[in-house]
Amino acid sequence: MNIECVRSKSRILLECISGSKAYGLDLPTSDTDIKGVFALSKKDFYGLTYTDQVNNETNDIVFYELKRFIELLVKNNPNLLDLLSSPEDCILFKDPVMNLIKPEMFLSRLCKTTFAEYAMTQIKKAKGLNKKISNPMEKERKSVLDFCYVVKEQGAISLNDWLIEKGYDQSKCGLVKIAHMNDIYGLYYDFDNTLKLKGVIHKEFANEVALSSVPKGIEPAGILSFNRNGYSVYCRQYKEYWEWVGKRNNERFENTVSHGKNYDAKNMMHVFRLLDMAEEIALYKKIIVRRPNRDHLLSIRKGDFMYEDLVKQAEEKIEYIYSVYEKSDLPDAPDKYRAENLLIAMRESLYSS
Repeated sequence: MNIECVRSKSRILLECISGSKAYGLDLPTSDTDIKGVFALSKKDFYGLTYTDQVNNETNDIVFYELKRFIELLVKNNPNLLDLLSSPEDCILFKDPVMNLIKPEMFLSRLCKTTFAEYAMTQIKKAKGLNKKISNPMEKERKSVLDFCYVVKEQGAISLNDWLIEKGYDQSKCGLVKIAHMNDIYGLYYDFDNTLKLKGVIHKEFANEVALSSVPKGIEPAGILSFNRNGYSVYCRQYKEYWEWVGKRNNERFENTVSHGKNYDAKNMMHVFRLLDMAEEIALYKKIIVRRPNRDHLLSIRKGDFMYEDLVKQAEEKIEYIYSVYEKSDLPDAPDKYRAENLLIAMRESLYSS
């Protein structure tokens, strides 16, 4: 089932402009996001296949089936609480049956986790982006050879430097494991092409050093150490970095780089929006979607603040939020029994009309 099918076969209960335009944080280049709620037809609902959510390819348009919508409200999902509290000028359509659902029926201490603690995960995400931007990785992938070192005098030099210094070819080298010493090898060289050694690695992007058989009595040309852990960490970071490069929003990335602060400013703006909303829920027991501090939030998005300062402010704010929730008389969680009865009543009303 897709968006078109939902519109033609199901009953749309709520359709709203969401995202930055609902928050009042949109820019001239901002897309229009749509979120909504639908109820499956009685036939589809009682059939074999239940569709809980549909979206378009870019996820700019998302509709939730009524049951899924209530389930996520019970979990205090921020996006769905926002949708239920949409500003009047963002509501494109609202079925009268939706008047049975009030945001205050679902607000609870869970919002401390879903709003505030989720915001902190976004800070960690921003830290990861900050690290990626500040420490870009070369496209040319390093090999096992770059993590091998050869003993020299009272220290060590890289295998690549050692090979250049000696005028040797890695393919004519051979390694023999030294007993009782992890990742330490005797390093042999086939000077006259008679030993048939396998090289330090047998192919360019091998993930392991190669071992050779060497006749007894031959002296090693050196002792080699393979930094296996360093190579493993590098491979993971290389994969993560270039997957991120492939998936990143380039327009958003260019904005991140252009303001010179090396953090995802849009992400950090939403961190503070979520923290503000978490605080308001505890203090006032309501969801304020349209942000009253638009100018301040947009200044964060523009990159007017240093990354470290924003992290410090966010950490201080979440400590304050925790204290506010400690004093709040919000329930620990929404009343599931009440939510279930509400869902049944809405479904009965929809299918009887």
